[in-house]
Amino acid sequence: MPASPSRTAEPHRAAGPGHRSLRPRALPLLLVIASVLATWSTAPTSASAAPAQTVPAVTVPTVPAPTTTTTDDGDNVSIDLDLGEVARDSNPTASGEERKPSKSIVIFLLLTLLSIVPSLLICMTSFTRIVVVLSIARNAIGLQSIPPNQVITGLAVFLSLFVMAPTLKEMNDQGLQPYLRGDIKQSEALKAAEKPLKKFMLANTRQTELNLMIDAADQERPKEPEQLSLTTIIPAFILSELKSAFIIGVMVLLPFLIIDLIVSSGLMSLGMMMLPPVFVSLPFKILLFVMVDGWALIAHALIANYH
Repeated sequence: MPASPSRTAEPHRAAGPGHRSLRPRALPLLLVIASVLATWSTAPTSASAAPAQTVPAVTVPTVPAPTTTTTDDGDNVSIDLDLGEVARDSNPTASGEERKPSKSIVIFLLLTLLSIVPSLLICMTSFTRIVVVLSIARNAIGLQSIPPNQVITGLAVFLSLFVMAPTLKEMNDQGLQPYLRGDIKQSEALKAAEKPLKKFMLANTRQTELNLMIDAADQERPKEPEQLSLTTIIPAFILSELKSAFIIGVMVLLPFLIIDLIVSSGLMSLGMMMLPPVFVSLPFKILLFVMVDGWALIAHALIANYH
């Protein structure tokens, strides 16, 4: 029994030197781990010390806010939006030659103009008077569908372009071309193009119709008619055109009415009451219209009436 303590004590004494031998081996391993940790701790510092890259600023063109102008009476309010400024803001250092509206804006304006051309053609040109007179002349002859409506409308369009050619040239020279060159803004171009059109409409508008629209709008009569707005001039111009068209139409109808009366009385005297007078009078009316060169006569009369 006394021998058992000596056996258990020997392993403990044998293990003591082994533990002392591991300490020198662990020291280099600890140094390596410490150096790695030191490297990791300094990496964020060096990354943060690197100079930050600067991103160039991007300039975005801004659409100018619309400006509202009101007259002293508070009646006419117009909103002015210069679309050309959008293209000019994208290149603020451009010279005077380069400060022009972009092609996209020009195309947009042309498409907008094309969409309202029918209204402009009917309301602000000589088209109304011409197409009404030509239609009355066709009905006076007795031909309901000859010439066709397309021919009547086409003839009225080209006669209107012929009458409006000087006015359109002035509008192009004073308003459109300076705007396309970049010399004036959109609002200035509209005002410059408006003057020749007002001059044409006022020259062919009766004073009675003009006074009627001024009284209906409850406005004071200005010293110069050019000071009136288009919303007052255009209705007066249309009413005056319709009145002139019907006056000319009556003058065209009278010769054909006389032919109808002569043919009707002749058939009645011959006892041919069952024969429609239209069948007999139609050849005579067409013959008369051709002999006097009716279409050219009407076209010349319509063109000569405009100032």
